[in-house]
Amino acid sequence: MSLGLSLIGVILLSGTLDLYAIVEQQSGWNGLQWNIWRPDRFQFFGFLIYLISAIAETNRVPFDLPEAETELVAGFHTEYSAMKFALFFMAEYVNMLTVSMLATTLFLGGWNGPGVASIPILGVFYFLGKVIFFLFLYIWLRGTLPRFRFDQLMNFGWKFLLPVAILNIIFTATMAYFNLFG
Repeated sequence: MSLGLSLIGVILLSGTLDLYAIVEQQSGWNGLQWNIWRPDRFQFFGFLIYLISAIAETNRVPFDLPEAETELVAGFHTEYSAMKFALFFMAEYVNMLTVSMLATTLFLGGWNGPGVASIPILGVFYFLGKVIFFLFLYIWLRGTLPRFRFDQLMNFGWKFLLPVAILNIIFTATMAYFNLFG
């Protein structure tokens, strides 16, 4: 739930659901125009909520509860073999890639970067670089953080992430309504 709520701030400030238009609103020669820290669209907290919720949604450490279900090999995945097992893991990695691409598009300016206006192919490399950063973050977190227990995850999600996501929406809507963002 917090994953979806964290996106509402960007949608409110952009005034559109068109991903191309959201990226174009973040265009600029430096990263200061990105929604994550742009002064008139400050969505840093929305980005943090999105990032934490995305890690939980993709079942990665420290939120990899399906894998911890039986504490044997790979959780409930041990009941599957061959192609079904491969499809489960491929789906998890495709989910990681999709969430990373969406974060790049909504919060980090998508394909925008220095020189994209004159050499458009650079946009592909900027976009892939930002996505690879998120994939590296997944790998780094897997190697450094311990796993949460189920009750800790539920408390964190319902007692911290959800209220902060709602406060982000209220703050963003209030600032947008009174036109205090610029």
